Amino acid sequence: MASDWVGSLVSIHCGPTLGVYQGQVSSVDQTSQTISLRHPFHNGVKCTVPEVTFSAMDIKDLKILEFHKNLNEIPKQNGPDSNSTSTQHGGRKDKGGCVPVNIASVTVPNKTETKPQEEGVSPVPHYSKSYGDRNMDMAVQSKGFRRRHNSWSSSRVPNQATPKKNGLKNGGHMKNKDDECFGDCIDDVLDEDFDFEGNLALFDKAAVFSQIDSSERRGNGARSRGTPGEQTPSRYRHDENILEAKPVVYRQITVPQPSTKEYSTDSGLVVPSISFELYKRLLAAAESHGLSLERRLEMTGVCASQMALTLLGGPNRLTPKNVHQRPTVALLCGPHVQGAQGISCGRHLANHEVEVILFLPNFVKMLEAITSELALFRKTGFKLVSNVKDLPETPVDLVINCLDSHENGFLRDQPWYKTAADWANQNRAPVLSIDPPVSGQAHAVEAKWSLSLGLPLPLSEGAGRVYLCDIGIPRQVFQEVGIKYHSPFGCKFVVPLHSE
Repeated sequence: MASDWVGSLVSIHCGPTLGVYQGQVSSVDQTSQTISLRHPFHNGVKCTVPEVTFSAMDIKDLKILEFHKNLNEIPKQNGPDSNSTSTQHGGRKDKGGCVPVNIASVTVPNKTETKPQEEGVSPVPHYSKSYGDRNMDMAVQSKGFRRRHNSWSSSRVPNQATPKKNGLKNGGHMKNKDDECFGDCIDDVLDEDFDFEGNLALFDKAAVFSQIDSSERRGNGARSRGTPGEQTPSRYRHDENILEAKPVVYRQITVPQPSTKEYSTDSGLVVPSISFELYKRLLAAAESHGLSLERRLEMTGVCASQMALTLLGGPNRLTPKNVHQRPTVALLCGPHVQGAQGISCGRHLANHEVEVILFLPNFVKMLEAITSELALFRKTGFKLVSNVKDLPETPVDLVINCLDSHENGFLRDQPWYKTAADWANQNRAPVLSIDPPVSGQAHAVEAKWSLSLGLPLPLSEGAGRVYLCDIGIPRQVFQEVGIKYHSPFGCKFVVPLHSE
């Protein structure tokens, strides 16, 4: 009868969605095809409700953990981790949803009949336990329990119904093979505890630290590393190379005549300035070897535009999301080579989506370099003006000054030069001068930055902070004019210079 199952401890599997419930059967209703559990546990966690009712349609599998005929004889269970003994008999429901009532074939051993297989081993519950509870049970067991065999299977009672493990595979023949493979002297080794105190006593810490201290004091505070005769510094910075290297030579560029002004890079390399006469000889030697004016103009335009893009904000300013706030650059160019360098720079800036406004006065005859650069600039579609009145009245982001020439000083007396210089000084925008003249000439436009080419000229304080640009002159070309040269640029094409 259905009442015979009341009080039994069962485990109900309701599929992956509802999970597994365990508890005592409080009632079985054959009419409504339901079963109720008191003190239920859901997936190893105690439920907040005292009783749960299941329909036969929701039950996928039902296992009898412990059978009791009288509910009053069962002490109150604290959950599936109590010390009851269970079987894993598979009481799967039939098509009608009821569990079988014939229990004659189910042999359930009593709690007093369970005998530990090994002395000092407490009985282990055989129903499902939570992960934490199983670890607690294993932690309190004696060291004699530590065996190569599985702790669950080694403590099972012989009458448990485990169809998959009661076959021929678990017979004596297979067991002997396992012992031969995995059980040779392993149990004896695992039973021996490691003697930490005894092994620690073998280590003489005082003698070791005394030897370390004596090695640190050896030879002017130097610490010995590796062999006793090897001397190395006692401390190193996180960015310092510990490998021995040749001493650094910071003066790697020497000029035939004493320079009137010297600069240094961020890494400490000394860069001397050269006179304008030596500078002209250097450019003439480079041109004789194939470094033509057109190549120099292109290299100067690329390096100057890279520096200008950095000054304008670089990737923080020039992004696709900031198209509505493109930077504006005003280029002031004269009718000379320096002006052609500025036009080349403006073309590269225009190619990088910078709003460029080019000022170039009208002349009947211009240099061929300016004519060719101007033809390329017109292809960018940006504004070209010849009158200062057409320049913006509001401040721009950057002014690039290419009005001055190294040789044609008379241009400063021209009206267009004076009005353009006045506009640059009144616009309140920072000024970048490309290839400014030597310090003997006063600067009509106060610059914040100046870009020199190849080697710097002795510039005055009005030139602002000086930068040096690599225009691609080979080392042997420097040697031809008497300059011992080693590149100060490293991995860059434009480097800042500091006045000595």
